[in-house]
Amino acid sequence: MIGIIDYGMGNLYSVSKALERLNVPYIVESDQDKLRQADGFILPGVGSFKDAMHILSETRLDSFIHEQITEGKPLLGICLGMQLLFEESEENGLTSGLKLLPGRVVRFTGMTKEGKRYKVPHMGWNELNFHHASPLFDHVERGHVYFVHSYYVQTDEPTVVLASAQYDVEVPAVVGRGTIFGTQFHPEKSGKLGMRLLQNYARVVERERN
Repeated sequence: MIGIIDYGMGNLYSVSKALERLNVPYIVESDQDKLRQADGFILPGVGSFKDAMHILSETRLDSFIHEQITEGKPLLGICLGMQLLFEESEENGLTSGLKLLPGRVVRFTGMTKEGKRYKVPHMGWNELNFHHASPLFDHVERGHVYFVHSYYVQTDEPTVVLASAQYDVEVPAVVGRGTIFGTQFHPEKSGKLGMRLLQNYARVVERERN
């Protein structure tokens, strides 16, 4: 069973409906005792990094996430949830993240090196470029996924960037290390490719449970 962590800043409906379509058992919970029954977790997120980390800290869900990772349970962060996996973000002032992966979150400049403006946020369909093998990519072919974000991850550790997209700069689109994963795009809104990624994550959770 997958626990969707409800901390008041996630698109819970679309994620839960996607798991229903895949016949994957899940719960949507903020209660830590109930969440402990899950075999793996999804950390969704929409909104401000600073606000999200404040809530996770106030509710001690940040400590809970670290505890569950230590026990070997998989975690998938989606959109803002992916960004929270990293060390820090510059959004609304420098804020520490969960520090599960190396890197920081910065804003798109909106200006190319040639001085041409481009739209921020990065919104719409963009193509994935795969860099490293991952169980998330089983039976996944190159295709387009749906993004909505104004901030992106910068990291000096290329091995954690499993796939990227190009939006003036290279944007880490799928990240991971061990059984910690993240997608900058919304897999639940990304058609067959996104649904396959979610299904593969559910299989990772099932595999780790056994």
